Amino acid sequence: MKFNKLKKRVIAGVISAAVAVSAFSVPAEAAGLGDILGIGASIASYAAQREQVDKQLKFMNTTPEGQEQLFEYFKQQRGVNDNPVYTQKMDRIMNNLLTAVNEVDPDNENKLPYRYFVTQDMSVNAACAMGHVMMVNTGTFDHLPTEDEVAAVVGHELGHGQKNHAIKGIKSQINNQLLARVGSAAMGSTALANIVGNLALVQANSHGDKGKEWEADKLSFEYITRTNYNPGACAAVMQRFIELYGAQKQSGTDLIFNPSDHPNSEARRDKYLKLLHEYSGKKVSMKDGEVKVDGKKFVTPVAAGGLSQMARSCFVLGNLASAYKHGQGKEEAYAKNGTVMLGNQPILTPVAGDETAEVLAARLNEIRKIAK
Repeated sequence: MKFNKLKKRVIAGVISAAVAVSAFSVPAEAAGLGDILGIGASIASYAAQREQVDKQLKFMNTTPEGQEQLFEYFKQQRGVNDNPVYTQKMDRIMNNLLTAVNEVDPDNENKLPYRYFVTQDMSVNAACAMGHVMMVNTGTFDHLPTEDEVAAVVGHELGHGQKNHAIKGIKSQINNQLLARVGSAAMGSTALANIVGNLALVQANSHGDKGKEWEADKLSFEYITRTNYNPGACAAVMQRFIELYGAQKQSGTDLIFNPSDHPNSEARRDKYLKLLHEYSGKKVSMKDGEVKVDGKKFVTPVAAGGLSQMARSCFVLGNLASAYKHGQGKEEAYAKNGTVMLGNQPILTPVAGDETAEVLAARLNEIRKIAK
């Protein structure tokens, strides 16, 4: 690399460091950094510093010892919620989804197993750091009362984990962070630990670009469809985010001063609706809460059970998509104990404000006859 180009990267790194989030310190003795000494101001030392950082990243990302250190440190930083209701639900979700992950990636059992915990954070969020360390906030369980929705969120994070998005994001940003410290002539083992540790936590929540987020969304859907969870939950949870936080569309100065690597929730919901349409063999669709079969209106359910009208429609759409995917769409629709059934697949259980199960079953059969 020519000197002038490297000098420009040093300057860029200093600017990047100035606006970076606060660093945290990974204990040098725990992280194996005690022998990393005297990182000086010389640009010529950059290659040696980068080599040490790469070794540390590999240690944390691929070894049980490094994973354990990250796991314990993140628990200290985020706090742990040991509520047995949440921990048992988390265990059940992980067991179900990892069975699906193993089907999609047969070599997964040979990889570093996931370590996970429930944080004390009351916001709706989850994160998968490098080393397959996963964190799910208490707020996720509080605001997403259906297990299917939580599973959709966790499935997204497993997608990040399976594709090593966190470590890739760190490697894409480490140069500026490291060059800034080299250029400032103020680097030691603690500072290096700060770089590695800080980026590990930051990249757990921000994986670098929208492409990685779309990839994780698609993998979440693939995992969910291999379980007994409702595949409509993926779209429903995006609808829930819209209702909690807005569509999160960015414009103007936000794109410069507060950029997000996550696509907006409305776009993500609509992509999930498209996936459900394709999953059903293009038999079912939904727009503005109206669920259609073969392009004909089937139902617009009311809000119920802690779900908005739109979110409940996503679940109905998921049940219909599953029915058609698994061949139940060829069977007769009927009402059983107040629930609309299509073959052996439950579609929805009407509540006050909905049409009756008998009326809806008759309509579904009429639509199917017209389609034939």
